[in-house]
Amino acid sequence: MKILAVDSSGQVASVAAVEDWNLLGEFTVNYIVPGRDAQGVSFGAKKTGYKKTHSQTLLPMLDEMVKMIELDIKTVDAIAVAGGPGSFTGLRIGAATVKGLALALDKPVIQIPTVDALAYNLCGHRDLVCPLMDARRNQVYTGLYRFEGNRMQTVKGQCAVDIREIVEEINLIEKPAVFLGDGVPVSKSYIEEHIKAPYSFAPPHLNRQRAGAVAALALQYLEEGKALDADSFTPEYLRLSQAERERQEKSHAKD
Repeated sequence: MKILAVDSSGQVASVAAVEDWNLLGEFTVNYIVPGRDAQGVSFGAKKTGYKKTHSQTLLPMLDEMVKMIELDIKTVDAIAVAGGPGSFTGLRIGAATVKGLALALDKPVIQIPTVDALAYNLCGHRDLVCPLMDARRNQVYTGLYRFEGNRMQTVKGQCAVDIREIVEEINLIEKPAVFLGDGVPVSKSYIEEHIKAPYSFAPPHLNRQRAGAVAALALQYLEEGKALDADSFTPEYLRLSQAERERQEKSHAKD
């Protein structure tokens, strides 16, 4: 089985290809966004020179990877995508890219939950895996996972919650946990002050979204028959967009 995968759900833009259990190629760029954590401490360094939108980079990255590994994309069995939650703009760019490719190539789409794919970076880890994606407004997109070999078991499915809620849940489970994702810099100080269970943070090469993990997890989905036609695929946002929330707030204020 050969899978082409795309992830543009967050700050990271990533494309990859796997064949059976071999990673053929991966192109990943992390657009670091500076900010402040819950305690007001600054994190992230402003980058210059390569800050571009996913709409500018995703297809050129895909084209470059395909050329480098001499991949005939007509031979892929399916196209996988991190299907949400995440950045609304990023998810829509990924969805448009994948739908266009799938329709042109007449290939099925495999929609991988973004938080699941992020957790799969740590496939085989002995600890409870807790991905954290910054969802703004004091929330994170998160979930809890554990592994038996390469098989991932969901302890808590992906959701949008306050960081306090997921830390409290880990405290109740009382098992060691490892955190990863772009929500870590935002939430790190809170975790360090309030978690009671043993904990750690994933290393740099594993702590952000990677299309390689999306593709690897998609192999399991394909084996299980979890593929969609391109027209059926829509991203899973979990929350309303900021524009929709503001519209609702204005509507409620008028009432």
